[in-house]
Amino acid sequence: MKQTAGIREYDWWLLAIVMGICSLGVLEIYSATHNSHLAGMHWRQMWWILLGVVCMLVLSRLDYHKILDQAPVFYLVGVAALVAVLAVGHTRFGAKRWIPVLGAFLQVSELVKLIIIIVLARFFSEVRTEQLSLGDLVKAGVLVGVPLGLIMLQPDLGTALVLVPLAVVGAFLAGIQWKHAVVVIALGAMMLPVGWHFLKPYQKERVTTFLRPEEDPKGSGYQILQSKIAVGAGGFWGKGLGKGSQNQGGFVPVRYSDFILAALAEELGFAGVLVALSLYMALLLRLVQNAQRANDRAGMFVVMGAAAVLGFHVLVNVAMVIGYMPVTGIPLPLMSYGGSATLFVFLALGLVMNVRLRRFVN
Repeated sequence: MKQTAGIREYDWWLLAIVMGICSLGVLEIYSATHNSHLAGMHWRQMWWILLGVVCMLVLSRLDYHKILDQAPVFYLVGVAALVAVLAVGHTRFGAKRWIPVLGAFLQVSELVKLIIIIVLARFFSEVRTEQLSLGDLVKAGVLVGVPLGLIMLQPDLGTALVLVPLAVVGAFLAGIQWKHAVVVIALGAMMLPVGWHFLKPYQKERVTTFLRPEEDPKGSGYQILQSKIAVGAGGFWGKGLGKGSQNQGGFVPVRYSDFILAALAEELGFAGVLVALSLYMALLLRLVQNAQRANDRAGMFVVMGAAAVLGFHVLVNVAMVIGYMPVTGIPLPLMSYGGSATLFVFLALGLVMNVRLRRFVN
């Protein structure tokens, strides 16, 4: 029986939480850039947010089952787009990650994350046994491994790593056997030296420096040290919006994007960070709640895939800002400036709303 969900069926609490995070982000982007050549960046972010909301609403009205039916097509398109980026993509900061679209630069890997959520949701939902077989794990590994490898070649280690928790959460929910989990962990550990060999010199430097950034305070350790100084300088209440010396002086690296939490910590203090992290916790809990109420396994995997990606982004970004993880370039969802990243989050939330609207459909 087909049923059309009304506007009241949307998760308005989820949307309110999202808008709260976006508002904090726009406020801090304005504070970080209004006295620099980047002034006006907050307006561009607001346009991306508006476009994201429109895309979310449009995607929510499509039946996610029909979207999952086209998963193979999306996968092939995503892989082809990643190959195209390597061939003719736009290069920035030594990485080839973008293609020009309608006067803007689109980071294809962000949309590929959405495609992998769809592909894995269909794959794991079609497993009819209570436990995954080794063959199923290998197939899931290949599905994730191909785009992961292409993204690594750009190179974009941060975005490539985001695909890993997608596979891990999916396999866990689908019923991975402990003996297979041990084998996968062991293989992963054995592959670390091989992966290290293929890292770019600057990537190796980031990994080794974050443990002892003070050994090169003006070079490879600069980002982490300045970030930690900004976080510590904010105290409990912060120095006030637009009054952070590290932020306003431009000492905080990429203060409008990757290190926006450091800028926020300096100006709004621990209290501001606590509000931001509470909003993220509320967002993740709301996603889990929507997953629990999904009509079927496919819907549950879609929502938990979105939760896995967003949770990983928040965890890694926060740890990076306070010096507990290497600098990876993983932005803070909905707060960091970035069109492609913002669109991805809203499209992922569109899938979540999609599942919610059909939770009572037979």
